[in-house]
Amino acid sequence: MKTQPDNTSNTAGPAGAGPAASAPHLAPLRLPWVRLKYLSYNTQLYPAMIAEASPDAVPGSLVTVYDRQGRVFGTGLYHPRARVPLRMLRHGEAPFTEDDFFTLLDRAMELRLDCLHLPEVSDAFRVVHSDGDGLSGLVVDKFADVLSVEVHSLGVWQRLPRWLPHLHARLGTRRELVEVSERAARVEGIPRPTPDPNLRPVRIRDHGVVFEVDFLEGHKTGFFCDQRENRLRLARLVRPGQTVLDLCCYTGGFALAAAVLAQPAEVTGVDLDEKAIARARRNANLNRVRVQWVHCDAFSYARQMQRNGRRWDVVVLDPPKFVSNRGEMQEGLRRYEDLNRLAVNLVKPGGWLVTCSCSGLVTEETFEKTVVRAVHKENRRLQIVDRTGAGPDHPVLSNCPEGRYLKVLWGRVW
Repeated sequence: MKTQPDNTSNTAGPAGAGPAASAPHLAPLRLPWVRLKYLSYNTQLYPAMIAEASPDAVPGSLVTVYDRQGRVFGTGLYHPRARVPLRMLRHGEAPFTEDDFFTLLDRAMELRLDCLHLPEVSDAFRVVHSDGDGLSGLVVDKFADVLSVEVHSLGVWQRLPRWLPHLHARLGTRRELVEVSERAARVEGIPRPTPDPNLRPVRIRDHGVVFEVDFLEGHKTGFFCDQRENRLRLARLVRPGQTVLDLCCYTGGFALAAAVLAQPAEVTGVDLDEKAIARARRNANLNRVRVQWVHCDAFSYARQMQRNGRRWDVVVLDPPKFVSNRGEMQEGLRRYEDLNRLAVNLVKPGGWLVTCSCSGLVTEETFEKTVVRAVHKENRRLQIVDRTGAGPDHPVLSNCPEGRYLKVLWGRVW
């Protein structure tokens, strides 16, 4: 005999409504809930994939997620008006409570502290990498005793006051800077915090190189944890007496790694950001090394050096993100191609080109094709030796491959 859905306090709506309506034999609903139109194991689910939600599924709610047949699919954070309304936290029937967030935070810290032993080589590393750590919408970086926190989800923002003391206690940090982008504030309805004007720059050491991190002036602090292993690898690549050019050097990451950890004859760093160049100069002074810093647009500088016939043994190209959305794809790829065409002509025959892209929408295959096309148009050849990406503190979850945003191509130029 067909039974009606249980209409007790842990069901939603009138009898026959909600995800259990098509499968009345299932267990009572867990409030609040969301029902899906289509199944996807990605951590981020978009509006077209959601069929309905219970009335009490308010912005920031921890919700039980059901499939079309009314079976429990998992648990997530819900915001009906967000660009990403459902951020999955767990798949399966096991309940997920507020205390389970601390399990995810502990798992993220365990990777960095106990598995990777990052404090042994750096005072700065990523603690939580959003979807890669199962905490979609949260990014946390550690810089000495400061946590730099980026929030992209209202549900994360609402819970942050409980999470921050837990992070500080395990990491030995004392202060935090919480940032919310203008877009996230507008779409998610998150109030933008006012930075503490007393939060002074800190000094961190990364594989023996000292950097000053300014939280109030630097774009994303001015120091990029994701390139840590690539900076070290570059330094090991440089032989004594060689010359190094770091185009788009920002605050001097690759240039300083080469100058401090290798024995180059000359290192040059170029960037259009005047404040970044000033910070790079201070970083060089902290490390007591000499680097030629040039405040100039990378395209203009490369063209002028090409006209001058100047070439280097090693050229690093790490430009800012050229593709932020799909509408910028064509123009962004053109810029990658143009800049790599210029850069390859600054490399001596047999020298190294290390070229990067941090545009997540550009796939590894597309980026490599773009670089190869640029090299061939200049009648040069690239002997590709390796392809790398972000360091292990930026893990990629198997069901969210979009997290693999950084691409680094290593090749000798002939």
